[in-house]
Amino acid sequence: MREDSVTRSLVALTLALTVLPGIALAHGPSRQKHATSIEVDMAPAAVWQKIGNFDDLSWNPLVASVKAEPGNAVNSVREVTLKDGGVLRQELYKYDAKRMSYQIQMPEVDTAVLPVTNYSEFLTVKPVAGSEKSEIEIRSAYYRGYPNNEPPENLNDKAANDAVAAMQEKVVEGLKASLENGS
Repeated sequence: MREDSVTRSLVALTLALTVLPGIALAHGPSRQKHATSIEVDMAPAAVWQKIGNFDDLSWNPLVASVKAEPGNAVNSVREVTLKDGGVLRQELYKYDAKRMSYQIQMPEVDTAVLPVTNYSEFLTVKPVAGSEKSEIEIRSAYYRGYPNNEPPENLNDKAANDAVAAMQEKVVEGLKASLENGS
């Protein structure tokens, strides 16, 4: 009787060790994250006044136009047309004027425009300690553009990370120039 119990335990252990690695490899993509920040020579309240309205992206150097539900109400939607012709649909998920922060989500993304899926982004303005300067931070979380295993090169993790990093870098550099030059 004891041998049957040991045999069953060994069979179960062998099956577990055989099946578990395959399950681990078949889990699909993992959530990616990227953050970019920049200091600007301007007080936080003045920066927030310029960039804190969900329906106004005139400060964003990548944006040609915005069609939006006016105001900063959660669940507002904006359609952003980029200068390169791409279009992004963004939803306001959280808004906190007191903390100078808002979060957007893009549940559906045209991967030809941005090779990601399930994209969310926080924009925050913070004071820089001991100065009248501000730190603007953009933090994003997303999945690569291809949700299954073995993605094509243009929709893999590297493509998603490179595209998000390039986009954020252009936005903060353009924003800094716009704010500090008064345009």
